[in-house]
Amino acid sequence: MSLYHTFCLLIALSALFAFINSKYLRLPASVGLMLIAVVSSLALVVVGRLFPSVLGDATSLIQKFDFSELLLNCLLSFMLFASAININIEDLRKEKLPVIFFSTFSVVLSTFVVGTLAYFVLPLFHFSVPYLHCLLFGALISPTDPIAVLGILRDIKVPKSIETKISGESLFNDGVAVVIFVSIWRAAKSPHLPQFSDIALLFLKEAIGGLLLGFALGWIGYRLIRSINDYKVEVMITIAVVMGGYTLASLIGLSGPLAMGVAGIFLGNHAKKYAMSDKSTEYLYKFWELIDDILNAMLFVLIGLQLLLIKSIGDYLLISMVMVLIILCGRFISVFVPSFIIRFSEKFQRKTLLILTWGGLRGGVSIALALSLTYDLNKDLWVSVTYFVVAFSILVQGLTIERLTKGLKV
Repeated sequence: MSLYHTFCLLIALSALFAFINSKYLRLPASVGLMLIAVVSSLALVVVGRLFPSVLGDATSLIQKFDFSELLLNCLLSFMLFASAININIEDLRKEKLPVIFFSTFSVVLSTFVVGTLAYFVLPLFHFSVPYLHCLLFGALISPTDPIAVLGILRDIKVPKSIETKISGESLFNDGVAVVIFVSIWRAAKSPHLPQFSDIALLFLKEAIGGLLLGFALGWIGYRLIRSINDYKVEVMITIAVVMGGYTLASLIGLSGPLAMGVAGIFLGNHAKKYAMSDKSTEYLYKFWELIDDILNAMLFVLIGLQLLLIKSIGDYLLISMVMVLIILCGRFISVFVPSFIIRFSEKFQRKTLLILTWGGLRGGVSIALALSLTYDLNKDLWVSVTYFVVAFSILVQGLTIERLTKGLKV
């Protein structure tokens, strides 16, 4: 089957799953699509045991997709931009201190907490894994996933301040997590540990450079949109900002996710207020909403179908359950510690910390990073655990976050 036909089949599956969820399940889109995809994958596994050729064909189809490459270098740019244009900059400015701390310090802290706990727990289940490899897992699983988080938050009711904290954090912590992931990767592959100055330089180049590039892209897009009054061309300009900007970021070694987040927020607020007519604004938001829905459906279908590629996931089931508890513990510590600093300007209640912990969903970004690992870095273990954590995060945490919010009476 050609790449075109494979892509067409994925779109058809995504539409079918979205229809089933919308008509029958009526769950939040991310939860419903993930659930249907997982059930379908499990059904294929069962059928495959009876008819091996069926499972072989399905597995071959999924293997044609480099999930890590597809998500990190294609889908993520469109999804982040589509989500960012809906972020109200005034709301974000009110929550700037929590967002900054949660998207930087919290990711670093969670990486070391999860990695260290995993290092001491894994031997109890007869897994001998080097400490750096555990830290690598801590880095890939620590960032909250913007696609999963924003997809859930759109469909539930949580207090505005908490929604802004979670959504703002999820938009910006990917760039930080990737820098940490790459630094630990290099340390694990190299016989010598990298110098702190090298890591700091990499962070400044990727993160700060990505933010500046995003601002420049947003400003250029704003100036171009302001000079015309044609909604079709204005939508095309935003597409060019995403595709051209993300490609440029990759070529010069800057953080594409951070650039897309800043560019989206800039155009979604500044261009809307000063450069676009009501008609242009309506078409722009409807277009990106449709793109977001289509790509989200594809993403969660692909995540579910990745189950077909995990040959021995049953061997890692018990340790995966334990790792869920470790990751939730790491998440709580990573928001609890910064809250002491933030309390100087804002009062943090225990209820808020619990919602921030439970609402820190993991998704496709973590799976993409796990799939980019090599087998000498315990790829089978980390891919299996990551898949289980993501499934739990979306299906259990995503489905119960609204109930938790109501139960705590926040």
